[in-house]
Amino acid sequence: MTNRLAQAKSLYLRKHAENPIDWWYWCDEALATALSQNKPIFLSIGYSSCHWCTVMEGEAFSNLEIASYINANYLPIKVDREERPDLDSIYMQSLQMMSGQGGWPLNVFLSPEDLVPFYAGTYFPIDPRYGRPGFLQVLQALRQYYDTEKADLQKRKAVILEALLEGAVLDAGSVTKAEDNELLHRGWATSVKIITPQQPGNRFPMISYAELALRGTRFNFESDFDAKTCCRQRAIDLALGGIFDHVAGGFHRYTVDSTWTVPHFEKMLYDNGQIVEYLANIWSAGFTEPAFERAVALTVEWLKREMTGKSGYFYAAQDADNFTSPNEAEPEEGAFYVWSYSELEKLLTIEELTELQQQFTFTTNGNFEGKNVLQRRHAIKLSDTVETALQKLFIARYGAASKEIKSYTPARNNHEAKTIEWQGRIPPVTDTKMIVAWNSLMISGLARAYIVFRSPDYLELATNAANFILNNQRVDGRLHRLNYEGEATLPAQSEDYAFFIKALLDLHNTQHLALSTHNFLEAAILLQEEFNKYLWSADLGGYFNAASDSVSELIIRERNYQDSAIPSANGVAVANLVRLALLTDNLHYLDLAEKSLQAFSSVMSSAPQACPSLFSALDWYRNSTLIRTTSNQIELLISQHLPTVVFSEISNLPSGSVGLVCQGLKCLPAPNNIEQLLKQVKQSSQRM
Repeated sequence: MTNRLAQAKSLYLRKHAENPIDWWYWCDEALATALSQNKPIFLSIGYSSCHWCTVMEGEAFSNLEIASYINANYLPIKVDREERPDLDSIYMQSLQMMSGQGGWPLNVFLSPEDLVPFYAGTYFPIDPRYGRPGFLQVLQALRQYYDTEKADLQKRKAVILEALLEGAVLDAGSVTKAEDNELLHRGWATSVKIITPQQPGNRFPMISYAELALRGTRFNFESDFDAKTCCRQRAIDLALGGIFDHVAGGFHRYTVDSTWTVPHFEKMLYDNGQIVEYLANIWSAGFTEPAFERAVALTVEWLKREMTGKSGYFYAAQDADNFTSPNEAEPEEGAFYVWSYSELEKLLTIEELTELQQQFTFTTNGNFEGKNVLQRRHAIKLSDTVETALQKLFIARYGAASKEIKSYTPARNNHEAKTIEWQGRIPPVTDTKMIVAWNSLMISGLARAYIVFRSPDYLELATNAANFILNNQRVDGRLHRLNYEGEATLPAQSEDYAFFIKALLDLHNTQHLALSTHNFLEAAILLQEEFNKYLWSADLGGYFNAASDSVSELIIRERNYQDSAIPSANGVAVANLVRLALLTDNLHYLDLAEKSLQAFSSVMSSAPQACPSLFSALDWYRNSTLIRTTSNQIELLISQHLPTVVFSEISNLPSGSVGLVCQGLKCLPAPNNIEQLLKQVKQSSQRM
């Protein structure tokens, strides 16, 4: 027997459809029912490719005793964080306030009358272990607390709500250029330190920090660490580490160790888009390691093969777990990607195995539960012998050579994974929904990679995905966030607007190299108008996470300024505004950018580690540069690492000039050769 979630479009919600828990969606009816029955709300938030979400679904949420207690004593609500990042953000902050850490699954207990949380946690085991109480004990203790400790409950909620409100409002400021210079230096130095390997533990891509560190290398800032070395090392760790799938392409979400060896195996679209852009940028900055180009090319092959729908958009994610046989009850983490030494001996010739072991780290005992995650030793170009060996592993995994697989129908759920006759290994389940924000990050990565590596496939993929969004994601004059099998749903949030506007501007940039009939700049301008209309905060500055007509049930309205696995919406939005001002000469965009930076200046000053994207936006605001020149000159310049430069093609240059370098409201004297132009660009982009 199934519950309400059986009809959900979300794969994550449908995974809970057969739970004995009487799950509700987040909706007015659920909230009203909790209030009328005086039941505290048990809100559980996760996402389809989350390993520990899957574990908790199979353990606690499938347990009859636990389900019976929840149904009798709580109003249970399930939320897919990828559908509602605004809800997830609010209650994740609550968890971090209570415990000092976050993560998913996010399990929160709310009072029904005001939706304010009074307790939160992540994974709860059925029985006490890992230093955590058993889940039923937690449920019983919290229900007793809710019923008997009303005074303490109200005090506890008041503290949490006050902190949430304080974080939502922030103190605005106004800083001088000199103060901006010091602020940018501090933000840059913080990011350099963050991407410098120091402590043991997990390793995440943290691309927003790496991008800020890389763009800041053009300044003469002092730092405790060599920034260029740190930026290169981050690219090395990504392109050589076990976080990258060296056989078939694509990056996993993070590694569970400090050596970048063993990943948490899910592949998220948002990580891959950002990493592709970073590797393209670091290549353009002069770090031309063959491993970087190979990682980009192989990731694009994975994207085309496994993550692109027939209509041109990109899927959201692939699970960490997969079945090793159709008879298994539960999937295994990482089984699709790892190799026993005996498998390698069987599949490869002695020459191939020997040479592979010279370039990759693997042993007879393995580095992950007796098997091997492949990790490269060097960033050099791989030999034909090694590439042949890796292709044999690809065939063993997929059942055919990579050039023979033009498209790869994904397993959309566990049933399909276990019943489709796969030629090779049973693949992980793929979440095939389209998310505008995540597609946009991939579009931006592909656009930059096209400019740097000049592969037409990259641009074609990016253009197709952008056109899908432009043609299918508008409903009643509004951009919508998700698409499930052809149906657009849920109004777009700030990250969707900000990231897609950036993607459109990045595609506009490619049109200096490739003829196109698409007016991506006009589309970006129209979308920015819509963004301003529905999400701009006239009183506070910056953009709210969600529009006022779609967030009536939220306890606060947040303006996202913190970077997480994805950049902050406001950081990207401010950079977009500066770029639009340069491209259109519309100074209103600069006014909005300035007000936004003022709105977040206090948090930039007090917590620079939280918001690298806002510092990148500050760099855009203070050092933005427009180069007006011919198409031939743009083609020579555009693949260089010029992080605050925008190009505009003109033909009527002053006599004898090669271009014009403009800063805000003024243009510098017309240079008469490319060396003078580059000197002006360097001075302009470092004028702080």
